[in-house]
Amino acid sequence: MNLPINIKRIILILIWTLPLLFFTWLMIRITIPYFSFEYDVAFLLTKQRILHITAWRWAFYTHISSSLIVLFLGIFQFIPAIIYKWSTVHRFMGKVYITLVLAISAPSGFIMALYANGGIWAKISFTLISILWFWFTLQAYLQIRKHNIASHTHFMIRSYALTLSAITLRSYVVILPHFFILHSNHMYTLISWLSWLPNLLIAEILISKKILRYV
Repeated sequence: MNLPINIKRIILILIWTLPLLFFTWLMIRITIPYFSFEYDVAFLLTKQRILHITAWRWAFYTHISSSLIVLFLGIFQFIPAIIYKWSTVHRFMGKVYITLVLAISAPSGFIMALYANGGIWAKISFTLISILWFWFTLQAYLQIRKHNIASHTHFMIRSYALTLSAITLRSYVVILPHFFILHSNHMYTLISWLSWLPNLLIAEILISKKILRYV
């Protein structure tokens, strides 16, 4: 049965937005306990030796808070109804997204990467993602300033693919130990690369196949 084009678009939008909204909600639930500002909460238990470093603490709290906003805003940046019918809303959300990534999320992620768990290769992975996240987002901004919409869209897809590493990383942390038995450092190193390289590969496929133009 052939569905009307509008129904197809609505279905595709729901397929895109609902899972991301669900995972964003999960990220919020995971993040809220950290704002008790106690140091015996989840991930912070692994960072006891560096909690005295003020720069790291500031980077951690600004990163987790700003990244939640970026994660949420990015969901709506690729929906045609918002882009074309509510272009003012699209531009506002885009400006907030870009500002947060460039000014807070990526720089704070870079600082955190220097102290990452998992050894040197995990540090390299998280450093690379911070640099690429900043670069792709900056290019998205520069391209829209030149009114190069196609290139702007491509760089935003790459940027958001790296934003989603926040979700994929935590998913692998839960899933992979059930399939691989590795030393904790080796496991975290593996997860650090898997959290973003497949995302970026999928982004390039979406760009090359022009799939997101139908969302």
